[in-house]
Amino acid sequence: MRFHLLIKGGTVVDGTGALAYDADVRVDDGRITEIGTDLEAAAGERVVDARGCYVTPGFIETHNHWDGGVWWSPNMEPLPAYGVTTSINGNCAFSMAPAPPNPVDQEDLIDIFNFFEDIPEEPMKKLVPWDWSLWSEYKTSMQRNVRVPVNFAAFCGHIPIRLTVMGQEAWKRTATPDEIQQMCVLLDDALAAGAIGFSSNQLDYDKHDRPLPSQLADDAEYEALLGVLARHDGATFQVIVDHFMRMTGPEQTERLGRIAARAGVRMQWAGLPTLKFQAEIGKRSKELHERFKADGLDFHTGYHHVSPTSVINFGRTLVFAQNGNQVWQTMIDAPTWGEKSAMLSDPTWLDKARVAWDGAYSHSYLHDPSALTLRESETGWGPVGLTLADYMAQTGIGHASDALADWVLKNGTESVVHKRSWEVDESVMLELLRDPNSVGNISDAGAHGKMFCGAGDNVYLLTDFVRDRGLLTIEEGVHVLTGKLAAFFGLNQRGTLEVGKVADITVFDLDEIERRPEEKIYDVWDGRGGRTYRYTRAAAPMRITLVNGVPTFDNGAFTGRFPGEFVGPEKSGVIAAASQ
Repeated sequence: MRFHLLIKGGTVVDGTGALAYDADVRVDDGRITEIGTDLEAAAGERVVDARGCYVTPGFIETHNHWDGGVWWSPNMEPLPAYGVTTSINGNCAFSMAPAPPNPVDQEDLIDIFNFFEDIPEEPMKKLVPWDWSLWSEYKTSMQRNVRVPVNFAAFCGHIPIRLTVMGQEAWKRTATPDEIQQMCVLLDDALAAGAIGFSSNQLDYDKHDRPLPSQLADDAEYEALLGVLARHDGATFQVIVDHFMRMTGPEQTERLGRIAARAGVRMQWAGLPTLKFQAEIGKRSKELHERFKADGLDFHTGYHHVSPTSVINFGRTLVFAQNGNQVWQTMIDAPTWGEKSAMLSDPTWLDKARVAWDGAYSHSYLHDPSALTLRESETGWGPVGLTLADYMAQTGIGHASDALADWVLKNGTESVVHKRSWEVDESVMLELLRDPNSVGNISDAGAHGKMFCGAGDNVYLLTDFVRDRGLLTIEEGVHVLTGKLAAFFGLNQRGTLEVGKVADITVFDLDEIERRPEEKIYDVWDGRGGRTYRYTRAAAPMRITLVNGVPTFDNGAFTGRFPGEFVGPEKSGVIAAASQ
């Protein structure tokens, strides 16, 4: 279906950072065909009243984990309601392809998604067809089987590449020259098929406290893989480094930056720390960032404008492991309530849990019972709405670990505790928002359905930083979410409002939109005939969101249309059309 629209009477913020201006925007058959003043509606053309509204490019989500979720929640709610038109996935070295041939290795891949990103295991196993080996075959399967409301891009992840070639040895050792060559063939297949780049991970340890397979890659492996990346125009290298747990971020960034510089590839590293507890390590990473810029390297630091938070349940979370508390993580990973409750009431386990609690990372808010709010009870026993410190005072339980164990025993696996967000160093944040060598809006949307909902954080940038506190202009805020990101990822047909470009557009009244509160909804298949929950948000709302010229959010609701395309680095240039 061809859509013909005239967006009339709005203020255009074109995504380049240039000053806003009053203009009408005409869309025909998926492209912007005219931008000008006092344009007249043509016969059969719908007029969208944009008076009092900004007309901007659609927003780009730079770091999502919808890889699994699109197979069972293809509406990608609430992204269309927040003006999102492109979602970038396959981050953190976690991608759906290539698919390891050995079932044990495939189970590892699913478990990694489940543990690190809270992507539910049963739908991953039973609703995803896994009818591919190569990344190119994965893309074909997704295009055949899934329709999405936003454009979908994906990295090819280092971990499935290693598992496919090395099997269980990927967890144990460096690769041989022959194995590296096989990895290169797999990556080349993905990039030739349109993968947006190659993602790796030097941060995470799994639920068994093992470094992920990508951490065992030596320089020879990275040199070969980045050599493949260099042959594909517009493709990028993403690496997740550690500024949180073992604090190896600066060393790994310098090491991999050196290799990327020799290969001549664009690199995104996550990222320059923005939290106050990271101030010391942040100085070292800031020095690296400035050196990279001074050397003219195409290296960009990743960041997010919202501090990480966690909504903890006791059925599945990685929060304890990532805070250095493996004893509590062992309880979390126990598959049944019987096993969990046995641990929580066992004096030996409780003794170990206290030691682990006190020995966790010093910056962790798990050390501070006043930072943990008892939010929801599965059994209704309670109490809720107070902190763990309050509960300790009420019960007389002297240690936070014992108090939490007592509360979980009474309230159940699906009870919820909220951990306070870390304080942000806003001076660092504002520098990054304006830094040309940065990649923002790393929301993690699509992941952590039972922990938090990062979708909608894009709107928070426009309301908090732009509208409410005036820290950024509207032109700066929109540029951070659109044109700047499109240029980094090689999405040259998107990200700015120009005649001839793809009509990924959103229209909104800045006084109407908000990042709405998290809502708990039960719409995820649990593999046992029922549904489990995830967190989402009500609509911002935008007035209208267009993806490839097709409305996906309109008149206050999702339209049920799925015009998203599988996109990768695009050729420059636009289709000629009228402009005035």
